[in-house]
Amino acid sequence: MRLGAHESVAGGLVRAFEHADRHLGESIQIFTQNGSRWAEFRRDPGEIREFAAEVARRQVPVLAHDSYLINLAARGDLGQKSRRAFVAELERSETLGIRGVVFHPGAHVGAGSAAGIRRVAAALRWAIARTRGYRVKLVVELTAGQGTYLGATFEEIRTMLDAVGSPARTGVCFDTCHAVAAGYDLAGDYEGVWRRFERVLGLDRLVAFHLNDSKRELGSRVDRHAEIGAGHAGDGVFRRLVRDPRFRGIPAVLELPASVVPRNLDRLRSWRGRVKIERR
Repeated sequence: MRLGAHESVAGGLVRAFEHADRHLGESIQIFTQNGSRWAEFRRDPGEIREFAAEVARRQVPVLAHDSYLINLAARGDLGQKSRRAFVAELERSETLGIRGVVFHPGAHVGAGSAAGIRRVAAALRWAIARTRGYRVKLVVELTAGQGTYLGATFEEIRTMLDAVGSPARTGVCFDTCHAVAAGYDLAGDYEGVWRRFERVLGLDRLVAFHLNDSKRELGSRVDRHAEIGAGHAGDGVFRRLVRDPRFRGIPAVLELPASVVPRNLDRLRSWRGRVKIERR
């Protein structure tokens, strides 16, 4: 795994690299826009060129996370607004040299899972059609399944991706906190979870990890991140993940407060040991 963290871009996009350097990050995730506002911030073209040049120079995998307000399963005005915002995210990320945009599929808000999945797939097809020739991937994140949120099972994600097609443009992000909250018993049945992932989705679709422990118990359907080893996944899961040869070279980022990132990355590295990082 290429270990890193979600880094702040406050003060300018390239500040993310400064933070990552302090953390000895081997991968990075950022927000290209404020994650909790609709308003689009117009960045200086020079800042964009500087960031893209730094991505190319460093050859570090960089991910973006889309706005938490986007709901691709929504109907009506919110659905249309979400589609436009998602395409804008893809356009920004492509210009910045970002490898993939990680997104939550959204919530069906009472319409039912099947209807919600159809709307997500339609929105993703629409987005791909408007970004033909782009390299940036659309990376669906495994969710905790809180409320009516979609994407808490491998089967739901498979149904979405099959309906989208375009396998070269899509992928999956495995969030360890969400997996536990969704009921995947990584601590008690690590290999069983990964056999199911391989059978339903295939490891070739796995392009990123979010490494977070879960404050809430197995199957709680509540998304609350904890420090590595301080939650219901536990040390053993992360020890196995960072040593698992199937995941060698895959970007894996922490989504924890900046103040605790260094000690959590240190723990993960101590379990992984020194490895030669392969370019992907």
